[in-house]
Amino acid sequence: MIFRTTTSRTRPTIRKVRTGTALRPLRHRLDPARVEEIPFRAGDGVRLGLTRIDSGDQDRPAVLLLHGHTASADMFLLPETRNLVDVLLDDGYEPWLLDWRGSCRLPYNETGQRYTYDDVALHDIPQAVSYIRERIGDRPLFVVAHCIGSLTLSLSMTAGLVPGLAGVVSQGVFLTPKLAGRTSLRMTVAGELLKNRIDHIPVDFRKVGLRSRYTPLFALASRGADCPDPTCQILHNSAWGSGASLFLHENLSDATHDRLAELLGPAPLWILPHLRRIELARSVVRWHDTDHRYRVLPPNALDAAARIDTPVLLLAGSENGLWLDSQKLCHEVLAHRQPQLDVSYTEIPAYGHLDTFLGRGAALDVFGHILEFLGERR
Repeated sequence: MIFRTTTSRTRPTIRKVRTGTALRPLRHRLDPARVEEIPFRAGDGVRLGLTRIDSGDQDRPAVLLLHGHTASADMFLLPETRNLVDVLLDDGYEPWLLDWRGSCRLPYNETGQRYTYDDVALHDIPQAVSYIRERIGDRPLFVVAHCIGSLTLSLSMTAGLVPGLAGVVSQGVFLTPKLAGRTSLRMTVAGELLKNRIDHIPVDFRKVGLRSRYTPLFALASRGADCPDPTCQILHNSAWGSGASLFLHENLSDATHDRLAELLGPAPLWILPHLRRIELARSVVRWHDTDHRYRVLPPNALDAAARIDTPVLLLAGSENGLWLDSQKLCHEVLAHRQPQLDVSYTEIPAYGHLDTFLGRGAALDVFGHILEFLGERR
């Protein structure tokens, strides 16, 4: 695949980004009348996105879907395949989708006020849960969370901010983040070397062009890559330059592969200090230690795991090239330290990280485990 690059003789701008907070439209094949886009703000006033899919039955249990960092609610609505929303609707659930402030449908990863994962755990997720509960009344509310969406949810749960959930499915990582040594090292080195030059790593080479300061990052990501697509290289072969891998290439359909630059956006470098602290601690730890506004969050979520009051399914692909065996480790640690908790672990053979939701066969190989867990607790 060959991309056109800019032919302008002038140096492209370093940051060509959106400045407004309007949400990019979702892509789906649902009847538009069933998709309710809700004007929604986090607890601190930041504009987010909240979407309800009308199931046609007001008695159905609700399921809140949380995407990973730089992804969006689009990852659950892929029109080119049988997606998680399709499966939930067919099995008798009402899906709700939150675009928290790390969504690529919003501009915050590239511009605007910076944030940490504390803000997501304190403001975004609890506010969404509170709003949904106002709408659904006494119906059960489940959460299916992916990657950083799951990690920040664990901080909300151990802070007691989202009590009484009917069940949680955590994909990829939960309380015990574990990265490969080279990934952790690259994140540390890149954060220090690049922090004064760029503030985010893009994924769409067509937007930045050949003559930009991002070109060396794309060149490094292309080393040893089998796929000629620069976006695939920086995600599958490099995970924004970290040396990790976000999916198994063969698990994606051609249509999904061609949409990667739409499904995953730029990664902000200014979030790396918090992410490094979390990874070094092998636990989800609070960033703001002295700001009293965040004191409701536990300093270390793993130490506060006894506050978890809902069943949890830890889900992970056997070939997770980003978080490795974080979920297996979490299950072992919680079984030892908090044996009273209802926590189970399921490993999906021949899947990586993102393809557990984006994979063309995910409806057959992955979603059944989610439905079984939800069905036992609805």
